Amino acid sequence: MATPMAASQFIKALEDEGVDVREYRSWRTHNRNHKGPWSDLNGVVIHHTAGSNSLALCYDGMVGLPGPLCHTHLAKSGLATMVGYGRANHAGSFPANAFNAMKSESSTHPRPSGPETVDGNAHTYGIEIENLGNGKDFYPTKQYDAAVRWASAICRFHGWTADSVIGHKEGTTRKIDPKGPVGAADGPQFDMDQFRKDVAARLKTKDEAPAPTKPATPSKPATSAKPTVDLSNLIAAARRDPGLKQGGTTHAADVKVVEAALKAEGLLAAAYASDGSFGSSTVAAYRKWQQKCGYTGSAADGIPGKASLEKLGAKRGFKVRA
Repeated sequence: MATPMAASQFIKALEDEGVDVREYRSWRTHNRNHKGPWSDLNGVVIHHTAGSNSLALCYDGMVGLPGPLCHTHLAKSGLATMVGYGRANHAGSFPANAFNAMKSESSTHPRPSGPETVDGNAHTYGIEIENLGNGKDFYPTKQYDAAVRWASAICRFHGWTADSVIGHKEGTTRKIDPKGPVGAADGPQFDMDQFRKDVAARLKTKDEAPAPTKPATPSKPATSAKPTVDLSNLIAAARRDPGLKQGGTTHAADVKVVEAALKAEGLLAAAYASDGSFGSSTVAAYRKWQQKCGYTGSAADGIPGKASLEKLGAKRGFKVRA
């Protein structure tokens, strides 16, 4: 059993795992805690939304089932949006055999049976993955990968194995989710055993770096590799960070590289040159760089483009991944 991670720790854990995260409305204080505690956490539950355009629904809930309906909504694009922190109406009640298998991290997850006496909402994290749930609507690879990363982030934070992750259909006989093909319309059906294998592989891959090998012969001193920034990450940060609270970041590592380059160009004040936030000051500085490159009008909007970013990278020592 574990104490819930703080909201800020939740965000950081997901970002460190490579999840593209967005914060929605007042998610940090949006919960059902007045109905009971969210404590002694034991696992992670995977759901599908059984509908489309369901972000607001996951936040607000519906008649008879108030929101939040999960902690994170996962769009087809792979964007993870935080909608709740605390007790959420996502799991409902579980029979003891299903809950105990998750709690004990059993390698076998039995078919749920018996009276559903365990309050799943009190002890689990939940994600709603955007999918119609009709067995035909597919989970794009990017969305599936984000779900694996989301579950892995939580397991890594708490020191849990992948067997702390179950599908809603494994926790109760009342549900069928997650359901649907993965990767393409004719892909394999969403299988929780495979999902857990993918989570386990991710936890192992990130945790176990290969041992360094000693060179057989003396080599020349290594030159520092040029950092590489991701264009899509920078675009997302430039669009999102100005609206966040002071100091809020989306892709801090990429942004810091560009901030340092803009500072070196004399376009960004030192006070903003290493905070990792592509806020209004950085947007304004990048606009000046675009204008310096000869762009005008809407082409100089402060949002990085491939050509201008590569030109900045060539001059200031970084590479661009488009």
